[in-house]
Amino acid sequence: MTWKRCRGLVASDLWRHAGRLGAGMFWSRFLSTPGFRYTAVLRFYAYARTAGWCQVGLRQMTVLLLHRYSIRFGIDISRDARIGSGLYIGHFGGIVVNEGVVIGNNCNISQGVTLGQQNRGARAGCPVIGNNVYIAPGAKIIGRVQVGDHAAIGANAVVVNDVAPHTTVGGVPARPISDNGSEGYVNRTDYPPVPAE
Repeated sequence: MTWKRCRGLVASDLWRHAGRLGAGMFWSRFLSTPGFRYTAVLRFYAYARTAGWCQVGLRQMTVLLLHRYSIRFGIDISRDARIGSGLYIGHFGGIVVNEGVVIGNNCNISQGVTLGQQNRGARAGCPVIGNNVYIAPGAKIIGRVQVGDHAAIGANAVVVNDVAPHTTVGGVPARPISDNGSEGYVNRTDYPPVPAE
């Protein structure tokens, strides 16, 4: 990952949290918002992993910071998960994301969410989350499940089957309950373009 892309990803996350950009807003949110702090360090790790000058000391320090924040804030997003721009973690605590998970752009993840791996059966693997998806508190998405763009996962839902685009699902196991999707939940997606890799 280039430094320009890393900055673009952090800026997109900041825009989703604050609706504004700038150094003052970055430090304000970094110091006061645990979800943004974790994602900013996660983005920097992705850069430090590939930058030659970060290999001695800085990458290891970033890993230690992520570990510390995992314990302190209850957010355990694997460093190897592929996450698009505009990640929004509104409330921290009990968030677990497996290393094989793919998350699209502008995803909202609430507290108590698990995006996990299933180890056997027809759905063995990890979830793939589309763009502009809202995942409500306590939701669990387990196995090789495709969640379509603009979908919404209801509170405490257990998703074990694919979710169509523009659909709201809820229940255990999750079933479609509405065609509204994430409309009204995923906001501030008009940030400046993020440079490609």
